[in-house]
Amino acid sequence: MFDQCFVVTDIKVIHGPKGLFVSMPSKKRKDGTFKDIAHPLNNQMRQYLEEKVLTVYRQQVAGQPPSPAAPSGGAAPSGSPQGSGGAAGSSSGPEQAPSS
Repeated sequence: MFDQCFVVTDIKVIHGPKGLFVSMPSKKRKDGTFKDIAHPLNNQMRQYLEEKVLTVYRQQVAGQPPSPAAPSGGAAPSGSPQGSGGAAGSSSGPEQAPSS
């Protein structure tokens, strides 16, 4: 959730060959490829989102409630909206998709 007014669902945390990564929501095309339907516009925002989402994911896996800083979103990178990576994931919480 961003600033308590915009939600992005279907963000997935995936265990890949190089560790955890965040997969943005996408739609399968007729040709079998996938196209992102929501994604950060620059690397700074991608890193910010990944950090927030993975922090909440790790807390959930460890059985800890999200820290008080997670819902408020903390400090966003300059020029980007403040938001919480934790709520930016699926509304049911971070999910783990099988690696391909």
